Amino acid sequence: QVQLVESGGGLVQAGGSLSLACAASGRTFSRYAMGWFRQAPGKEREFVAGISRTGDSTYYADSVKGRFTISRDNAKNTVYLQMNSLKPEDTAVYYCAAGQRIRGIATTVPIYDYWGQGTQVTVSS
Repeated sequence: QVQLVESGGGLVQAGGSLSLACAASGRTFSRYAMGWFRQAPGKEREFVAGISRTGDSTYYADSVKGRFTISRDNAKNTVYLQMNSLKPEDTAVYYCAAGQRIRGIATTVPIYDYWGQGTQVTVSS
């Protein structure tokens, strides 16, 4: 089993930057593809970015492409999300997720096995 703990959320003005981190427990972190999702009030949870087990492949939602960067450090059991040029519509609770069955990268919620508790990101206009 994997436990995920997100950190780094907060309040930022539009145009600003935030960096999120997700620390995983256990010694098998490199066996999991990782993803970042977000959920705004009254909306469904949506895919933001994903990264393969080795980190050699990444994929982004169109809404964040060119502004967000996902990365991972398997030696530190941590996945990161660097968010630049933030917009008010990026306001949401951000979750990291781990999936052991994923070959490559996955964008759908059900295929991920483990989820963090979420961290709030608020972008003011």
